[in-house]
Amino acid sequence: MGNSFGKLFKITTFGESHGVALGVTIEGCPAGLEIDENFIRTEMQRRKPGQSKITTQRKEEDEIEILSGVFEGKSTGTPIGIVIRNADQKSKDYSHIADKFRPSHADYTYFEKYGIRDYRGGGRSSARETAARVAAGAVAKMLLAHKGIEIQAYVSQVGGLALEKPYQDLDLSKTEDNIVRCPDPEVAEEMIELIDSVRKDRDTIGGVVSCVIKNTPAGLGEPVFDRLHAELGKAMLGINAVKGFEYGSGFEGVKMRGSQHNDPFVKEGDQIKTTTNYSGGIQGGISNGEDIYFRVAFKPVATIMQDQESVNEAGDVVTVSGKGRHDPCVVPRAVPIVEAMAALVIADYLLLAKSNKLADL
Repeated sequence: MGNSFGKLFKITTFGESHGVALGVTIEGCPAGLEIDENFIRTEMQRRKPGQSKITTQRKEEDEIEILSGVFEGKSTGTPIGIVIRNADQKSKDYSHIADKFRPSHADYTYFEKYGIRDYRGGGRSSARETAARVAAGAVAKMLLAHKGIEIQAYVSQVGGLALEKPYQDLDLSKTEDNIVRCPDPEVAEEMIELIDSVRKDRDTIGGVVSCVIKNTPAGLGEPVFDRLHAELGKAMLGINAVKGFEYGSGFEGVKMRGSQHNDPFVKEGDQIKTTTNYSGGIQGGISNGEDIYFRVAFKPVATIMQDQESVNEAGDVVTVSGKGRHDPCVVPRAVPIVEAMAALVIADYLLLAKSNKLADL
């Protein structure tokens, strides 16, 4: 019921923000894949809370425990089970909203759907759940590495402060050099100052994560309802706090004419390429071999350290006071989540592509 993602490379996550643990099962991972636990841990470290002054101060090491599906360092072809235990819950921080609905949170909608809700950090609706996705995404990245496919996300905007350079003009290897994960050092410093000032104002701010997928082979994607960009959009819009997704030229493309926007085909050696890439590497819902690039918009974190008016379960007007430990801006920690979800999509479509040609079976 909405807890699984993917068709052949399929994941199912479980757990809550203040529960005993979070976890994921991965089905469909081919046997014989070398599973580098240290790589998974590195990916988890990029997402974990408590990284810097501009992230939540909850202290979770996010240590992984592989329960199944791996033997002598390689996948066995059976379901891979991974668990991440919670260690630094402070549930008492949420007792004051046990019957109150926090503005722009999932409190009210979960209560209406289920008739009960876990108010401790939002329960299953908390972005804490994405720890399990990052663990699964790390396994997907290992699979993609065998095909030379690389995925790199970075922070391209915080509030109204945007990185204007296209990704081709950036050194994406510098993304991890600063706490905001922006590959431009000067813009990164401005972003850090902006987030820190918002934090001191006891407020929050949104931003944009851009992502580039390189070396994807042509032919990934399914026609009509399972187009590659549609699945990427679903993956990104399924991340907490995401409010928008655009790929290729996106909304800016409406300002162009067809004569400007079309991507002409050329032959380079034994490959067919395009001279421009406004299509974002996808045409007709199927990859064309060019870079796939997209942008993901994140809203300001809903919990602010200010009093807000709301209602409780009885419909009475109440005051909701912000407490606990929360990110002033989610995008620095969202970078590995965006990469993980992109990796899951591409891994799934790689396996699906094997069933489309008789020669591959």
